[in-house]
Amino acid sequence: MVYGLSTMDQNPMNKTNKHILLTGGTGLIGQKLTQQLLNTGYIVSHLSRSPGSDARIKTFKWDIDKGQIDENCLDGVDVIVHLAGAGVADKHWTARRKKEIVDSRIKSIELIYELLRNKQHKVNAVISASATGYYGDRGAELLTEISPPGNDFLAKCCIVWEDAVDTGKELDLRIVILRTGVVLNKKGALAKMGAPIKLGLGSPLGNGKQCVPWIHSQDVIDMYQYALENEEIAGVYNMAAPTPVTNKQLTQAIAKQLDKPLWLPPVPSFILKVLLGEMASIVLASTKVSVKEIENAGFQFKYPDVEPALKDIYG
Repeated sequence: MVYGLSTMDQNPMNKTNKHILLTGGTGLIGQKLTQQLLNTGYIVSHLSRSPGSDARIKTFKWDIDKGQIDENCLDGVDVIVHLAGAGVADKHWTARRKKEIVDSRIKSIELIYELLRNKQHKVNAVISASATGYYGDRGAELLTEISPPGNDFLAKCCIVWEDAVDTGKELDLRIVILRTGVVLNKKGALAKMGAPIKLGLGSPLGNGKQCVPWIHSQDVIDMYQYALENEEIAGVYNMAAPTPVTNKQLTQAIAKQLDKPLWLPPVPSFILKVLLGEMASIVLASTKVSVKEIENAGFQFKYPDVEPALKDIYG
């Protein structure tokens, strides 16, 4: 079933004639990417479990658990941007939740590739999210795209996620995988970090020395569009700002923007592990990534430094 207007109706300017099919289009990144692509003349469709509310976007239904997908979703599509996946930090990591996190990423791309194999189409590229969690907890080691993966849950999830996306090479598709760091915008991770600081109860987590591979959400959106528009880009790229900071530095920078004091001692690691269990690795792992590959490919960051990035976000 399809919801929304026809291709011509949704984009009368039709500047690029490129049609993008987006999974995960209702997420924080998906929403913002959709709006930027529409504003720059792209035709955008979504694959979703529920009808869309924007008349400019065709929304095709799929059910990943049942293996169901509207085969019409590929009609006229040039590039698939794959952002779908259960939120890693949304719920505690029970065995069931961890399976859901992995399956939502693997089964979704497998369903798309199965349809691509069995239906005539003109799709030439898949641009997929992954995460800097691929590397695990690596201290101050500078990690490039060819660094070996970690061995914790997030790393193992990223490995099978990327492997599933890479099978698209068998279909002669250009594959781009963007290993995303901690995305900063008013919602998501920054909202969780900022909440105790706003109450005057903020403090670094653990020893505060762990590197945070942060990135402004606008640079995330721009990098996806850059990968869309530059067909020489293929393979894996780290998606983080070129100037990493520690957890302590990020906490201090947020407090400065919010004009709040930091007077409490750091939250001990063992307390975080008691409260969060295995999920504590999200905030305690140290991941310092190099972004030379994407910079060498010509991408320029709007927000390479954390203080101007936070100033823009908080206004």
